[in-house]
Amino acid sequence: MLRELDLESCNISSFPEFLKSQENLEYLELSNNKISGAIPNWVWKKRLLYLYLANNSLSSLDQLLPNQSSTFSQGSFHFHASYNNLSGPIPNWLCNMSQLSTFYASYNNFNGPIPSCLCNMSRLSDFDASYNNLSGSIPNCLDNMSQLGNMSQLGTFDASYNNLSGPIPNCLGNMSALSELGLQGNNFSGMIPKFSKATQLQFLKVSENRLEGKLPRSLAKCTQLMVLDVGSNMINDTFPFWLEKLTYLMVLILRENRFYGQIKHFKHKYVFPNLDVLDIASNQFSGELSIDFLQSTRLRSLKIGGNKLEGRLSRSLANCTALEVLDLGNNMVHDTFPFWLEKLPSLKVLVLRANRFYGTITKFDMKHGFPKLRILDIASNNFSGDLSTKFLQSLKAMAKMTNDEKAKLDYIGENYYQDSVTIVNKGIEMFYQKVLAILTCLDLSNNSFHGRIPEEIQMLRSLRVMNLSNNGFSSEIPLSLQNLKDLESLDLSRNKLSGKIPPQLTSLTFLAALNLSYNQLEGSIPQSNQFITFTNDSYRGNPKLCGLPLSRKCNEVGLPMPPPPGEDEDSLLYAMSTWKIALIGYASGLVIGLCIGYTVLNELGNKWVDEFKKCGKRNRRRCRTWNVQSGGT
Repeated sequence: MLRELDLESCNISSFPEFLKSQENLEYLELSNNKISGAIPNWVWKKRLLYLYLANNSLSSLDQLLPNQSSTFSQGSFHFHASYNNLSGPIPNWLCNMSQLSTFYASYNNFNGPIPSCLCNMSRLSDFDASYNNLSGSIPNCLDNMSQLGNMSQLGTFDASYNNLSGPIPNCLGNMSALSELGLQGNNFSGMIPKFSKATQLQFLKVSENRLEGKLPRSLAKCTQLMVLDVGSNMINDTFPFWLEKLTYLMVLILRENRFYGQIKHFKHKYVFPNLDVLDIASNQFSGELSIDFLQSTRLRSLKIGGNKLEGRLSRSLANCTALEVLDLGNNMVHDTFPFWLEKLPSLKVLVLRANRFYGTITKFDMKHGFPKLRILDIASNNFSGDLSTKFLQSLKAMAKMTNDEKAKLDYIGENYYQDSVTIVNKGIEMFYQKVLAILTCLDLSNNSFHGRIPEEIQMLRSLRVMNLSNNGFSSEIPLSLQNLKDLESLDLSRNKLSGKIPPQLTSLTFLAALNLSYNQLEGSIPQSNQFITFTNDSYRGNPKLCGLPLSRKCNEVGLPMPPPPGEDEDSLLYAMSTWKIALIGYASGLVIGLCIGYTVLNELGNKWVDEFKKCGKRNRRRCRTWNVQSGGT
């Protein structure tokens, strides 16, 4: 008799009919197939213990036959149906399965409330209904202490990214077995409950709600806590140094709240020894910038932008040898360019935007440069002087062409980052895959750089986005820009550039956004390839430019009309039809580099948490064989 069957990833499109007669089936694995429609009633066998249906196209759960559920399963039952199209309310008959142990139904279309009968399921250890359309509040019965004992085994409760509202029940903090609580992306309000008895808690994720008040000090008793994410709420508190006893804490996300005050540890000792990610961006922290309290050798991502921090950049950052992401944009840091960060061999993203950095970038004695830096945003500061060739040479990662296939395995954080991002700027979408491995961005806009744009900028061959706008660059647009073959966005607006637009720039076949406005350019505008898609906004403020798309004809300024495109019509039409995206130029300073940086960085904490969670769930029983027993053997 058949007891176990594993047909995972077998490309089947329906439930095998022969299973109808297999009354002794205990384990059925049909994940990662193409099965669609309803789950047939006959699949539910009374001896079934494991039913895995994840990543199919299932649409509904048929009702059980009368009284069938009450006799269902002689042991703990495990139901996994994430990544399907299941819709309607979560069926109440599931609650009649008194042996239900794990229920995973994330990434479906369930709606309605969480069933109140959930409280009666004494063996339930894992409940995951995240990424659905559930509404209402978490069942009130969970606040009934007499029923709370029925859920003494609950270890995971994840209802993230639904439409749930109301307060977070206080009883969740009294569940002694609870290790993961995920409620982010809902409309919960009120205060975060106390976690006096949830001493096994490892993951607490309540970001993107409307929570307020202070962080509960009882969190200091959750000594196993690894991830604390309270971002995007209205929490009003000081920096939680009182969490210093949480030696396992790896991710601390406080971003987009109302935290305030100085970040200064007065006990002069290291705290958070295992911290990997610290994100306190977009709060009201003030005072001198200092991270001396961190055991810095493990820190990989530090995001402190959007506060009121001032003073010099802490030199202790040089000890953060694992640091990949440093974002301190939109503060009041007053310092020179941090060449000493070359000591960070893994640094890939550096955002200094909108501070008070000053001086030249001409240091020549760098030993290592920035071997992995791919996103550099120093816009809106007070940097000045020439753009040094030596500085460009220090950006070694930007000089390397990225192998797109290799990048699939080589993006920042490996498991934590989103592998794609859509940027919206002035209503235009730009899509990047494996964003931090392929995307290379240089934003020097809104400073006081002057002189020529060095021909050596062609060394940065992997650049996708370059913004040099709002500076004092003069002379001609360098011909060497034609060698930046991957360039998708170029902004040279509001400088003092003169001469003609090099027709060689039309060879940049990926160029989708161009802004040359408000310079001193002259002559005819090139009329081939993607240049015919750019509008007046790309060229305005150059009174000596002529030709389409401007209304000013070249014979009106004493110049010959621009020649027709060198290509034949058919090849041009083919080129236009194969472009994945055709964008108009932008009218003012381009900030796409910053948008990309922040969009990517904001995903870090959640992606890290989700991947860590998935790894744990993979440690369930796996069976790759047929286990067939005949009646007398």
